[in-house]
Amino acid sequence: MTAPWRPERVQVGEWRITALLDGTMRLDGGAMWGVVPKTLWARLTPPAEDNTIELALRPFLLERGEWRVVLEPGIGGHVEEKWRRIYAIDRRTTLESSLHALGLAPGDITHVVASHCHFDHIGGWLTRDAAEELVPLFPRAEHRAPAVEIAAAQSPDPARKGGYSPTNVRVIERAGLLRPYAGDEELLPGLVAHEAAGHSDGVSVITVNEHGPGEAAIFWADIVPTSHHVQPAYIMAYDLDVPRSFASRSKWLARAAGERWLGLFYHDREHAFGRVTRAGERYAFEPLDGERC
Repeated sequence: MTAPWRPERVQVGEWRITALLDGTMRLDGGAMWGVVPKTLWARLTPPAEDNTIELALRPFLLERGEWRVVLEPGIGGHVEEKWRRIYAIDRRTTLESSLHALGLAPGDITHVVASHCHFDHIGGWLTRDAAEELVPLFPRAEHRAPAVEIAAAQSPDPARKGGYSPTNVRVIERAGLLRPYAGDEELLPGLVAHEAAGHSDGVSVITVNEHGPGEAAIFWADIVPTSHHVQPAYIMAYDLDVPRSFASRSKWLARAAGERWLGLFYHDREHAFGRVTRAGERYAFEPLDGERC
């Protein structure tokens, strides 16, 4: 990250949203940008000598009344050493330490919500116990993920296995904490999951206070991974279904810009919050700095 991490906070309706961190990773810049020419994307996300770019792994804490929700629990610390090196995973700041900085322990979390089940988005809901066995990090929380994604993670086919780790789902399922969702579903009052497949088969965007008074927000997941990916055609090479991805991105970018929703960005290394706005026939990004905690 460009500066020492400190949590940022915004208020959206009755929900207080705090940006956390579960470290960073590096992925190939060309893969993150798909068919976009390097001469363009390298100015926006400068690569290292190995052509990789740094990406945040940013969970969010959503609080309302007695509910404390971890949205997108991060990558976790149990990734094999081989993959830790390949992806240059740096977890000097972790999801658990982020929560601790706010005075919270894992047992305080009531819900965990995942947009999809790729390993860099849900691995953080696991930890190791004293016997080095993988167990849920949040033992009292209900864990929600798309049903399609749970099935894909449990038995990924050759085209999908690089993105999933079956263990990440099986441990939570065996603990009796996993509850699937499907389609457009209200997970908690004012917190709604909308299927937006293309990147993966069941990936969802999560909206906050979409139908309530005042401001609304959208968690972009990997639909718009960074604040630089705000044009519909800026589709990652990791997306399984490009036409479907383009349709999903076009729909939600138009709605977020038209209604001036606040965006929550998982992979952007500098901006946790910001708005997508119209700029003629294109889109632009308007950063928003949250209150420092």
